[in-house]
Amino acid sequence: MDLELDGNTALCTAATSGLGLASAEALAAEGANVAVCGRTPDHVDEARDRLESIGDGDVLAVEADITDPDQIEALVEETVDTFGGLDHVVTSAGGPAPGPFMETTEREWYSAYDLLVMSAVWTTRTAYPYLRDSEAGTIVNITSRSVREVIDDLVLSNAVRRAVIGLMKTQAREFAPEVRVNAVLPGAHETPRIEELVEAAVERGEYDSYEEGIESWSDAPLQRVGQPEELGDVVAFLSSARSSYVTGTALPIDGGSMRS
Repeated sequence: MDLELDGNTALCTAATSGLGLASAEALAAEGANVAVCGRTPDHVDEARDRLESIGDGDVLAVEADITDPDQIEALVEETVDTFGGLDHVVTSAGGPAPGPFMETTEREWYSAYDLLVMSAVWTTRTAYPYLRDSEAGTIVNITSRSVREVIDDLVLSNAVRRAVIGLMKTQAREFAPEVRVNAVLPGAHETPRIEELVEAAVERGEYDSYEEGIESWSDAPLQRVGQPEELGDVVAFLSSARSSYVTGTALPIDGGSMRS
């Protein structure tokens, strides 16, 4: 299926690894120009090389902290200056600190809100005028299945990420018909973050092997964890004209694990 993204420009925040990078890769493979940001110089360089090897479009990869509104504004403006416009935004963010409610500090609550919610607010507010002027403006928020079903020991993700869904639903109504806004709700995917968690558990003796550890994450009916590119393909579809009647939707990408 041709997603008709050739020559479009997409900005993916916090996308030098994991699901953000997988989304950028899917968009690049469809011929889009792609801009990504990250906080680690090595990851930024690796992402640039990876994306340049995938598609025919151009790539912008820069260091930026998505919890700093000035850096986000500069990122959006640099993207527009480099490519001459902006058609698609994908908001992503690393996970907040794990932990139960009574062990979570007030500072961690504020930090999680900036990371998960305000980063999306700042990005979409700055990008909106350019998306509105595009003939195919879209926003896709990468969140978590925790917005529908809480996950043990992840109180910050469970509580704070839900605000992104409220933001998405509101923007979908306010920005229509010029800009479509959707969200994806990932379940467990074999990202570097999960790989680190599994490897640490193996070192602690909780599992005999990486394979045993990763299998413990596969509580879905499909009996496996997802691969990042499987989510990236859905993000590319939601960014394309092939999903032109889809807006205000929060789509689980979880192998069927969600029971709600």
